[in-house]
Amino acid sequence: MRNAEATRELILKTAMDEFSAFGIAGARVERIAKTAGCNKNLIYVYFENKETLFTTVLQRNLDRAFEDIPFTPGDLPEYTAKVFDFAMANPDVMRLLMWSNLEKSTARPPKREDAHMQKVQEIRNAQGSGSIGSAFPPNFILTLIMSLATAWSESNPFGPTLDPDSLKNLKALRESIIRAITVLLSA
Repeated sequence: MRNAEATRELILKTAMDEFSAFGIAGARVERIAKTAGCNKNLIYVYFENKETLFTTVLQRNLDRAFEDIPFTPGDLPEYTAKVFDFAMANPDVMRLLMWSNLEKSTARPPKREDAHMQKVQEIRNAQGSGSIGSAFPPNFILTLIMSLATAWSESNPFGPTLDPDSLKNLKALRESIIRAITVLLSA
């Protein structure tokens, strides 16, 4: 049983590298199997198909992000800063998300949607209690937070290419993002 678990873990790690580099369409199960040192059929035994393998890899990394970055509707600027830190430290996860969106994958992890809806509801509740401004709808606020926090990640077409000098001082960039969210939420 230990070997099966170790092999499954190795497949997932190898698949992460493959999917983040090539996307779903460009990834090759044969390369994953070869790099993981296992039989290609074993991947299908564990994961059924390439889409399920991709979804498993994506959900696993999103679970890690959810654990590492607890949602704090009472301090959304700090939450935004933590998302920024995660995005900058995990370019492979950001590329995985990019590929998922670019390829309009049908392999959507249900936990991602559930987590999003829960955060939107928590923002709505915070607006109802007056702790967050209500100038913008909750979904817009969450999208704004996630967009701003990840704008300078490696896979974003804007931040790193249009404002490369900001990457020379990540601390100042992080502080600017916190200030921007603070100002927007006070509206």
